Amino acid sequence: MAPSFQSLAAIGRRIVPLLGPLLALVLCWSVLPAGPALAITAPELRAQRSFQDLDPDLRGRNLQQQEFLKASMEGFDLRDADLRGAVFNSTNLRQADLRGADLEDVVAFATRFDGADLRGAQFRNAMLMQSRFRDAQIEGADFSDAVLDLPEQRALCARASGRHPVTGVATSESLGCR
Repeated sequence: MAPSFQSLAAIGRRIVPLLGPLLALVLCWSVLPAGPALAITAPELRAQRSFQDLDPDLRGRNLQQQEFLKASMEGFDLRDADLRGAVFNSTNLRQADLRGADLEDVVAFATRFDGADLRGAQFRNAMLMQSRFRDAQIEGADFSDAVLDLPEQRALCARASGRHPVTGVATSESLGCR
């Protein structure tokens, strides 16, 4: 039995309002460049690219430009890991072992490094705003050109010692201690 004209019209009235947005989406998709997007800003979309293999033993791993969003990495072994350009957003790195890790150009916003072992870690050009380093071991860490909150910088200066084993920069000098 063929559908009546009235039933087809009713279906049409429900579909037509959906065609406008669908057509706009198809048109936008067709004019987008074929390459990968240069920036993804929505947290939901960034989470799709974030590092998912949260094995507590990440020693020596290449984790360049990975994203750790609200990750719980307390006590993780990240010794000698290559974390250049990584993003830590509200991540828990309490008691983590980051000895010798390369954190150059890292963005760590509101990240907890409390009690972490940062001896010999390199934080050159890192953005460390609202991050905390309570009781972290920082002997020989290099914070050259890193951006820290002033109270946190002062607290780190109070216990800065040693020189970075690769760059040779004194921890106190890299923090701009006076």
